[in-house]
Amino acid sequence: MKKSLILLFLITGLSLVSCFEDQDDVLHPASTVEINDFIWRGLNYFYLYKTDTPELADDAFATDADYKAFLDSFETPEAFFAYLKSAQDRFSILVDDYVELENALSGITLNNGMEYGLVYYPDDSNNVFGYVRYVLPNSDAASKGVQRGMVFNTIDGTQLNDQNFDTLLSPDSYTIGLASFDGTTIMATGDSISLTKAQYTENPVFKTLVLNVGGHSIGYIMYNAFTSEFDSQLNTAFGQFKSMGITDLVVDLRYNGGGSVRSATYLSSMITGQFTGQVFYTEQWNPDRQADYAEDGKFLSSFVSGGESINSLNLSKVYIITSSRTASASELVINGLAPYIDVVQIGANTTGKYQASFLLYDAPAPNFSRAQVNPNHRYAMLPLVFKTANAAGNTDYVDGLIPDIEQFEDYSNLGVLGNENEPLLATAIAAITGLPTPGIKKNTFHKTISERKALVPGYQMMWVEKDE
Repeated sequence: MKKSLILLFLITGLSLVSCFEDQDDVLHPASTVEINDFIWRGLNYFYLYKTDTPELADDAFATDADYKAFLDSFETPEAFFAYLKSAQDRFSILVDDYVELENALSGITLNNGMEYGLVYYPDDSNNVFGYVRYVLPNSDAASKGVQRGMVFNTIDGTQLNDQNFDTLLSPDSYTIGLASFDGTTIMATGDSISLTKAQYTENPVFKTLVLNVGGHSIGYIMYNAFTSEFDSQLNTAFGQFKSMGITDLVVDLRYNGGGSVRSATYLSSMITGQFTGQVFYTEQWNPDRQADYAEDGKFLSSFVSGGESINSLNLSKVYIITSSRTASASELVINGLAPYIDVVQIGANTTGKYQASFLLYDAPAPNFSRAQVNPNHRYAMLPLVFKTANAAGNTDYVDGLIPDIEQFEDYSNLGVLGNENEPLLATAIAAITGLPTPGIKKNTFHKTISERKALVPGYQMMWVEKDE
């Protein structure tokens, strides 16, 4: 039986931190060597690409002194972690504050409510502009009148470019300078909006509705993160689709960078229902862990915790909207469903992340658990620990999953999310009904350089949630 590994005991974990602080008042800072030892132990045990780094081998050091000298040869934990990472690893992360990471994985961030993408100017310069994708309800951006489709090109009067955007957009408060974009030219309007961040919990089930078009009852859901705390809300949305007898379903994952493997399994089981107990994905760990830890993920009929029955639609076809920022757990859904039903992907190539992680704290192996965490620092890791393959064996899609119908967002005319004339949804409706989509044009690709969630720990990660 697979060993229990982790993970994400956010409420109890936060109380543990309080206990540490009550007992000690302040943390006794760990040395760099102590933190590096944790990093090496965790990667040596679980890292998917362990064999790519000779220093992670079990017999890499002849003596303890050699091992300590190696740990001591790096000035920071970040430099040590970067050295040990494989060249093929784009996603493993080390953080210096696991509380912030835990919050982010639960959808809790410091946020002004403006979810944006950042795109290069079409003039081959290094300038970028931001466009508002959606606005979170009851946020500062919502109260200030920020709307989807707004464009901005300056922060506090400084032009955004590919070198400064992280710095300019990181502060708790800033002012965006609005602009217009006609598909070719960015022009400042002279208007601005000041925004302030506050702690915010985002419900990833952003929009659900049913459209009746051409004799089809089409369910539409925009789902923006696989956040396990909102699994019941996702299930409720599918219960509504089921009660309304929808004939077709569009799942909008264009802004979904991933999250919980379990939530991805739930969503896929909601879309289907006729494959309960069959393989949804398989796991490939490093050679040392494969025998003890690898198991098949399977379609489910009820929640693993709590026993809530899954509202399944038993569909044989689903339409999924994607973008270049659609990643990890979103890709797991598309890839995992493909051997069983017809998955029509509309939009752009996805990111290409098929590896999963779990959270490692500085604690004894093999659990590296929060309950036994070293109280002297708050470093933690989300390393890649296994890669997923679907029931047909498909994995290693480094360049992403290729859409059946390629279409990019038109930043000069984004449309209203959930409206049947919104370009990407209109294309999905046309594919469902066979009706034409007048006025929908094929847009020129503009490279998205970043987005708001890229500033958040755990960005584009796919993680496993298991019992301690």
